Amino acid sequence: MAATKKSSDYEYKQAIIIRTDLLMGKGKTAAQAAHASVTAADKSPHKTEWMREGQKKIVLKATSEAELLNLFQEAQRAGLPTAIINDAGLTQILPGTTTCIAIGPAPDKDVDAITSRLKLL
Repeated sequence: MAATKKSSDYEYKQAIIIRTDLLMGKGKTAAQAAHASVTAADKSPHKTEWMREGQKKIVLKATSEAELLNLFQEAQRAGLPTAIINDAGLTQILPGTTTCIAIGPAPDKDVDAITSRLKLL
């Protein structure tokens, strides 16, 4: 019988960070997270390995646009694949509102260096 992988066995992860100050509904939040995940994954040189490992993700929260933008810039400076999502404004929020970001897929330690202080959504 094959051993089951533990989370510590994975080498790559993706962090999705959602703004909580926008008070988006659950469906809207899920859609924005999906946009960020796919967009960042398409930019990652680790996409194939990450997908093979099971696409490890963590969803975290930012309490403001400023916090979200700081995290995005920090990840970009670190050379990590990133995505920033600005909503089209067709439903709950104004057009152009920055809703979330994704960092990675990238090595766990690199993503954690930027996101470890954040709380789970």
